[in-house]
Amino acid sequence: MMEPEKIDSAGTKRGCFFGDFVYHRTLMPKPYKLSALEGKVIAIDGPAGSGKSTTARLLAAKLGFTYLDTGAMYRSVALFALRHDVSVDDARALEAIALKVDIGFRMVGDANRVFLNEEDVTEAIRSPEVTKAVSPVSAQAGVRKAMVYRQRQMARKGNVVAEGRDTTSVVFPEADIKIYLDASLETRARRRLIEYSRKGVQTTLEEQLAELTTRDKYDSNRSNSPLTRTRDSMLLDTTDLTIDEQVDRILKLVKARVSSP
Repeated sequence: MMEPEKIDSAGTKRGCFFGDFVYHRTLMPKPYKLSALEGKVIAIDGPAGSGKSTTARLLAAKLGFTYLDTGAMYRSVALFALRHDVSVDDARALEAIALKVDIGFRMVGDANRVFLNEEDVTEAIRSPEVTKAVSPVSAQAGVRKAMVYRQRQMARKGNVVAEGRDTTSVVFPEADIKIYLDASLETRARRRLIEYSRKGVQTTLEEQLAELTTRDKYDSNRSNSPLTRTRDSMLLDTTDLTIDEQVDRILKLVKARVSSP
């Protein structure tokens, strides 16, 4: 049974346990919330660098929804595997990790922090090493099955903005609103370059172009839950948009969808 929510001294709403998975809902104000959205699931897919994570987080805050970063869950499994010298090709060991580890989200201020076995790994899961490992790890059928079960449990009461690469096609095929974010390869590579630069990681635009090209091919052609745009997903090209513009465009799309007969 779900435990009652509590607010700790840091202002974080706590509780909401589903087995060994815990999520924490933001206490952000809800100026954009529409009654027609109550209980809804908004799913956002797209390739790496399209702006999914930041856009989904801000959208959830504006709507007063829970933000579900599915990619962070797979990254957490990849991080655990790397730390314990588990091969990204060892399907059985990776599935065992996915079934056993504790993964949680906690909103602290405006930041969605990620916890792995109670350790804050928000920055660690965004390292170049984890980024390279996450695609083969997330392609394992056993890992995906374990993560999809947890994700669906989290969203069973709605009021969720979920993002990833298969949230519209596999995790939440019946999502109330589906959005596919995309952007040109060069734009996505430049965004990744800026992201790494801020973290003090040395890389080049050429390296990021090559890495994203490889990852796009891998994600789109894997046998388990490949990246794809579903027929009922609304497309938004973010190539020439700022993050704020992306969020505003999606809000308009969402309002138009729920307002239409």
